[in-house]
Amino acid sequence: MRCSVLGPPEVKMRLSKSLCAVVGSVLASSGSHASLDVLFLGAGAPGEPPPLAHHSKWKEWIFRVGQDTNVDSLTVLGNLLEEFMDLPPTDPEGYDRWKEQRQRVENVLEENGLRYYRFGRVLPQGQSSDEPRTEARILGGPSKPKEIEDLLLVLIRGLRRSMYPLTHRRKGVQSLSFTSEYDIQDLLHALLRPWVNDIRPEEFTPSYAGTSTRMDFLLPAHSIVIELKFVRSTSHAKQIGNELIVDIEHYRRHPSCKTLWCVVFDPDHLLTNAEGLKSDLEGPRTSKDGNLQVRVTIL
Repeated sequence: MRCSVLGPPEVKMRLSKSLCAVVGSVLASSGSHASLDVLFLGAGAPGEPPPLAHHSKWKEWIFRVGQDTNVDSLTVLGNLLEEFMDLPPTDPEGYDRWKEQRQRVENVLEENGLRYYRFGRVLPQGQSSDEPRTEARILGGPSKPKEIEDLLLVLIRGLRRSMYPLTHRRKGVQSLSFTSEYDIQDLLHALLRPWVNDIRPEEFTPSYAGTSTRMDFLLPAHSIVIELKFVRSTSHAKQIGNELIVDIEHYRRHPSCKTLWCVVFDPDHLLTNAEGLKSDLEGPRTSKDGNLQVRVTIL
């Protein structure tokens, strides 16, 4: 199956350096390198994180967003700002600081002819927040998914963002929580269903070393398997690499698996060397049992 081609991104707007500087500064004060890397990638910011110091890295990355003609810059900007703008801190001292920083963002948006609306919408002044939004804007502004790999990259990188409206629901409605591997698997399954007709959860793999395992999702039309790991504790973080190595050996023997997407969800930042884990596992695996391309995404 080839994914249906979406229309062009709705807004390809250059973001001024003053806007990038203010938003980058505000975001820099709200999180660490690791947490902001996740935020930017999930928001649809293009490319790899700039190799810069914390105080200038985010300004540069936002500026790149506005330079990329394949990116809906206002959607990405809204995605970046949503949590900061919509969730005030609970302590009084932090609240005063947040209110001041939030006003800085609103002021610089106004200077650039823009306005922020709740739930991550940045629109030109004069455009109603109730006007219909195109599919490209709803998907969050990364390059339009033409192939299954493009779609998976958008959905997987956007997993944390897709949790937000479910964990912060309107007053009087029970919020959902994502505290286990099954929770994340179910969310990913729901996101995949409108796009992929044949999704086979929990199919068994061929035996390896006397055992077999259940794969999380098999997409047989694309020869793709998705395996999701939820880092539960510090001790479990030390075992993730070994678990995935065993999984790779199982999946290499499955006739319908040519590409394995390993998704590691690490909400508490328990992995001590995430980049090392990724570089060790990612890439082609070849043996007499078959060939397998391994992709690793750590959230």
